[in-house]
Amino acid sequence: MSCPVHHTADSAGADTIVLDPLVRDLAGEGAALLAAGPIARVELPGGVPVLAVTHHAEARRLLNDPRLVKDINVWNAWQRGEISQEWPLIGLAAPPRSMLTVDGAEHRRLRAKVAQALTPRRVQLLRPGVERITARLLAGLDAQPVGEPVDLKAHFAYPLPMAVVSELMGIKESDQPELRSLFEEFFNTQTPPARVPKMIAELHDIFARTVEEKRADPGDDLTSALILADDGGARLTDDEITNTLQLMIAAGHETTIALINNAVRGLLSNPDQKALVLNGEIPWETVIEETLRWSSPTSHVLIRFATEDVEVGDTVIPKGEGLITSYVAIGWDEKQHGPTAREFDITRPTPIRHMSFGHGPHVCPGAPLSRLEAAVALPALFERFPDIAPAVPDETLRRRPNVTQNDFYELPVLLHGAR
Repeated sequence: MSCPVHHTADSAGADTIVLDPLVRDLAGEGAALLAAGPIARVELPGGVPVLAVTHHAEARRLLNDPRLVKDINVWNAWQRGEISQEWPLIGLAAPPRSMLTVDGAEHRRLRAKVAQALTPRRVQLLRPGVERITARLLAGLDAQPVGEPVDLKAHFAYPLPMAVVSELMGIKESDQPELRSLFEEFFNTQTPPARVPKMIAELHDIFARTVEEKRADPGDDLTSALILADDGGARLTDDEITNTLQLMIAAGHETTIALINNAVRGLLSNPDQKALVLNGEIPWETVIEETLRWSSPTSHVLIRFATEDVEVGDTVIPKGEGLITSYVAIGWDEKQHGPTAREFDITRPTPIRHMSFGHGPHVCPGAPLSRLEAAVALPALFERFPDIAPAVPDETLRRRPNVTQNDFYELPVLLHGAR
């Protein structure tokens, strides 16, 4: 279902794009943001006004600009008391203190500890585990009734990254169902305001309990590695580790679900391209990178704040204003990706240089893990079910009410092809 993109205008006639909390027309919003850019006026759910960077070149520059910081205390609206702790997006605008919420030397300190723990070797050592979990989930899909639609998200794209990241962090299997439920609330803009603080506290409790258990009995997992990480300076505190775990599972889990779902959508909507991949003419790496560009797992990233006026062409981001990064628009920037930027095309002649995992100091440290999961899961899925076909038209898929994540309620497919 889609609806017209909602615009408003202030007393001076400046146009504002109102982001729909139900996300009924993400494509329309992305096109409107792109047309209004490179800096567009946006209203977030709850009537919160911010600016958005929507073009590739400008985003690349601004994501490296030290005058745009993560400290919410810089935000004029926060200082004026206009943003409450019950705002549905408060957990993303002001998450617990971690490498996501600090800049400069403190950011480098926290990020260095994560890099020390999440080494390329540790990521590659996860491959057998990813392959094992993938095989188990595919066996479950194989057991589904032949000819009946199957929700690929529920049975494959959703459980895979949660199982992988929980194994990576050493989170007990008994905690995983509650963790899934809480993160669904965390990213849902329709979560009742009174529920938001309690939900955030419950999430914190799961990770704090994991840190306490691993400090008493370390294992071969990321949580233990963060506890033991030491480069000659102070080690991370329990709160810093807890917040880092919450950040990484929130970012890595949702991102990988969307990456797998959107890659399947792209290939099933373009059978000729699917054939090129299955014939080995185009590598899966290209499918993954084109998916990230075409349908970024993250629609919009919240929020950076200007410590002084920042000029962007003829526009100024005023001191104290908030800026979001609109990856849904940035991925469609024709100046960067050519006139077919809105289309899924794994044969496009230009290199696929996207920013769907961010750019600059805050680029996602979990990107290699997300790519690894997709690189294992997608070939295995299509090898097991080469005739997989959509069970419903792509345009009828229902989006979850989430203005930050490019997510659907379900992805119905016919595993053995259309009848």
